[in-house]
Amino acid sequence: MAKLVLLQGGAATPFELTEVETTLGRLPECTIQVQSNMVSRQHAKVVQKDGAYTLEDLASGNGSFVNGQQITEPTPLKHDDRVKVGPILFRFEGDEATVDLASSNQTLVGDRVPAGSVNITGDDGNSTIMGSLDTVGGFGLLDVNPEAKLKAVLEISRSLAGTVKVETLLPKILDTLFDIFPHADRGCILIQDEETASMVPRAIKHRRDDQDDSVKLSRTILNQVFEQKQAILSADAASDERFDASESISNLTIRSMMCAPLLSLSNEPLGVINIDTQNPLAQFKKEDLEIMVAVAGQAALSIESARLMSTFIEKQKQDNEMRIASNVQLALLPETMPEIPGYEFFASYEAAQAVGGDYYDVFPIAGGKYCIAFGDVAGKGVPASLVMSRLSSVVRSTFQHVTEVASAICQINDHMCDKAVEGRFVTFVAAVLDPSNHTISVVNAGHMSPIFRTADGKIEEFDDEMVGIPLGVMEGFPYTSVDRQLSPGETVVLYTDGVSEAMNHQSELYGLERLREFVAKAPPQADELGKVVREDVKKHADGRPQNDDITMMVFGRNP
Repeated sequence: MAKLVLLQGGAATPFELTEVETTLGRLPECTIQVQSNMVSRQHAKVVQKDGAYTLEDLASGNGSFVNGQQITEPTPLKHDDRVKVGPILFRFEGDEATVDLASSNQTLVGDRVPAGSVNITGDDGNSTIMGSLDTVGGFGLLDVNPEAKLKAVLEISRSLAGTVKVETLLPKILDTLFDIFPHADRGCILIQDEETASMVPRAIKHRRDDQDDSVKLSRTILNQVFEQKQAILSADAASDERFDASESISNLTIRSMMCAPLLSLSNEPLGVINIDTQNPLAQFKKEDLEIMVAVAGQAALSIESARLMSTFIEKQKQDNEMRIASNVQLALLPETMPEIPGYEFFASYEAAQAVGGDYYDVFPIAGGKYCIAFGDVAGKGVPASLVMSRLSSVVRSTFQHVTEVASAICQINDHMCDKAVEGRFVTFVAAVLDPSNHTISVVNAGHMSPIFRTADGKIEEFDDEMVGIPLGVMEGFPYTSVDRQLSPGETVVLYTDGVSEAMNHQSELYGLERLREFVAKAPPQADELGKVVREDVKKHADGRPQNDDITMMVFGRNP
């Protein structure tokens, strides 16, 4: 029975094509329902007629593809064809059996090289194997035929030097092998796909242009090479009288071939490399196999190095982008604190990652007043930083037109609820400071209460009844404000949970009680108080990396 096999998340899920028409799409009514927003409700269908199968696109938004080519009309499907609907990949399995690598359930496919260029053929296996060699350390025994091996390793090292892309590296490996073995006619390299764990042909080479474009491989030999990590020599299987009974082997028309595993530094197979010759007078010998092992060992190291270099380059690119994002986010925070006669301000911001979700701002509004905004987006990293940047612009624009703090927060909340990202709420404190009469109006949207330190060192906080729900949770929530007179020498401390929940190496929290006690004993000036609290948090952490953004704002009226 023909199947479509869904290849997703490292798993292969088969769907038998039992109907005349099998539809694929998002709708539950589809024969095969595909969960992806990039797949149309009715995306494509597979039509069965007289044992043949065709794929038809149903005017989908993101197209349907067969072996990487977008289709515009009904397209016949062949065994092992790759079918993509939007971003979702399937493998079509016709009546021809799939080729498995024994117990590992790996399938040899060819979606990165032309169809038919690698043909895996079943056989009776062990009879074709004329010799094998364990790949000790990836290079074999270097004390056997050392001069030839060293020359081969130096040659391939020189030809591969400076190549950092695997796509460029693999053809060079085959070119070098053809130089080392001038009688080789065909060669191919199969690499294990990291996501699907399948073996994929990635490079093919023919010495003659008029040669058959299909490289034929023995499944049994591949099994032994990949699973037992052995290099295999198969010599003159087509003409040796001992193999007359094996018709499938004769059909391979391989006079002599060598196949070796590509082993990583951890001695795990990355793939296999295979060359063969159809010249009956130039068969490969055991000495050739030893050289082949040495070359395969160096080739595997080059492949692994190229992968590591590609990962490193990509990491550098991401790090550079994150540095830019960090600078953009820091630009959203105030560069300097306002200079208000009789008042002092301090702020400290340290993200746990390159960017974070903590936010603070102080800016003048109408009537000689100042808006003080302080928030913490749920989560951290890039998602939280994006919400933080949105919040920053909303707060600034809202308070330019609405100076009554409760009304402003109601509008900000409604805006954050509109197209809110699931799970990305914001705990937030907003205050309007009137320095002319020394009053402050505060709204608390799900955040920890500000700590008020009076001139005589007492600690006061708002009751829990004055705390509303975080921003972005419920549209239309009626926030209310609390007014308070700021006395001479009174200081206000705003902080995120990165302060109170800072942990040391014994996983002990800094804690609210310690914070309150320390603030009570700290100097009354905002700048000094903020600095000593931050140092005390660092002292408690004792070098343990922070697991959350740590942000503080301290402001107060001078004595």
